[in-house]
Amino acid sequence: MKHCKIETAAAGEVPPPVDLAGGSGQRQFTVFTVDGETFAVGLDEVKEIIRMPQVVRVPLTPPSLEGLTNLRGTVLPVVSTRALFGCEAAEPDDATRVVVLDHGQPVGIVVDRVVSVVSVDAGRIEDAAGVETSVRSDLLRGVIKDQGALGLVMVLDTARLIGQEFDALTIGSMAGAGLLASGNEPSATSTQGSQTAADEEIQLVSFEVAGQEYALPIQSVREIVQLPEAVTRVPKAASSVVGVIALRDRLLPVVSLRRLFGLAAKDSAETDRVAVVSLGEGASDTGSALVVGLLLDKVNEVLRVRRSGVDAMPPMLAADRDLAEITAICRLDGGKRLVSILSAEAMFEAPAVAEAIKGVEDNQEAAMNHTASRTATRAEDMEQFVVFRLEDEEFGVDIATVQEIVRVPDDLAKVPRTEDYIRGVMNLRGAVIPLVDQRARFNLPPCEDHDRQRIVVFTISGTQTGFIVDSVAEVMRIARADIKPAPEMTDPARRMIRRVANLPDTRRMILLLDTEKLIDLEPVATAA
Repeated sequence: MKHCKIETAAAGEVPPPVDLAGGSGQRQFTVFTVDGETFAVGLDEVKEIIRMPQVVRVPLTPPSLEGLTNLRGTVLPVVSTRALFGCEAAEPDDATRVVVLDHGQPVGIVVDRVVSVVSVDAGRIEDAAGVETSVRSDLLRGVIKDQGALGLVMVLDTARLIGQEFDALTIGSMAGAGLLASGNEPSATSTQGSQTAADEEIQLVSFEVAGQEYALPIQSVREIVQLPEAVTRVPKAASSVVGVIALRDRLLPVVSLRRLFGLAAKDSAETDRVAVVSLGEGASDTGSALVVGLLLDKVNEVLRVRRSGVDAMPPMLAADRDLAEITAICRLDGGKRLVSILSAEAMFEAPAVAEAIKGVEDNQEAAMNHTASRTATRAEDMEQFVVFRLEDEEFGVDIATVQEIVRVPDDLAKVPRTEDYIRGVMNLRGAVIPLVDQRARFNLPPCEDHDRQRIVVFTISGTQTGFIVDSVAEVMRIARADIKPAPEMTDPARRMIRRVANLPDTRRMILLLDTEKLIDLEPVATAA
């Protein structure tokens, strides 16, 4: 079949109308090709035409869903028409376009090439039932014959076409209406039964600096973020002060623990993180407490340890002013693993550092001229999430549901006759918990075990479960204004992914999981 040699539309454009029929009662259509066939949709359905964007893949959805992308602040589902028609898949090229349709909320369909916009007399549109076509007649609104070089043009019923794949989806219907917050306490379900003072558990955030493991009490850590590329240097600051970064409603001074401890410098790495800490008990987001970022080599995990396993610094070492920031030592693995517990307040008593940090706080307005200014966001307008990675995508879970984050043990006890996604069980301080391979749970290809894998432990409604993820990326606060409902897809996806954090400034889209549904261990069927 021959096709019109008309230039395809550029991103964001609709081609100029080509008047192929005169007279009154005309209708306009956007015409495109898919696998050598010619189709059309009413121009009134088309919002715009864009080039193929980068998409975020969504697990447990039909293969026709390419993924989600950001369209000027809106979460746009992108659907493959080739997959909907059962055609062979093809890699996008320069001619590939996404036709963004308006069905109350936008949805994009991927087409091989946009040909043109045509005007057709309504009387020339025939019923598809009486015409032999390559597509089921119930998916067509009609056909347009003898359109010159275009040949037979099939007018699609796009709502029905997409709805057949997405469980009676009404296009545009939307589902639903930092790990470490200062002052966060474990939920009632996290602590079972009464405990003595010695058996009381405390939570620590462990991290590495120059190969040595340290930890901070969870109450002093607000969140953990990646170090941005834009860091503003502070003139005449102490050598340990890296600079300042913009973090939502304030400038954050960042201090290198390597430099503060007098250790050798190193090149920046992907594992570098900034722990945002509050100096002072009971510091709140809206208070005047000093907030500082600590540059760390690597964040390891969130530990829950009994107070009986924490020893005060030996008197001889406690008297050493150079070790004043270390307040206690945590014994793990029968004493084979020692973690130094730091005091954020003690670290910043050094006059030179304290003066530099105070100078940053006192001159925020001047320093802001060197960084991207941001609109202040109140703490009550934010939500906190643990962000982890599976394959190339990012997922977030509500901080309140995370009990702890631990390393994957070398030996897992296998359990016979369980679902494929159950990797086994592990002993977590006397409690035996099942371990779910989240890749297998989401029907993603397996990967080899590596040292960045972590187990995220949830305790919900008395059920304790560990989920193995590729890595824990960060803990972050996200403005509620940036959190959108997720487009409705399959039943499993609706159960697990209800919202999406759309962050266009950083070109990130984070799929937010419903953890109560996540630990529902009923088998999840593979999307057909």
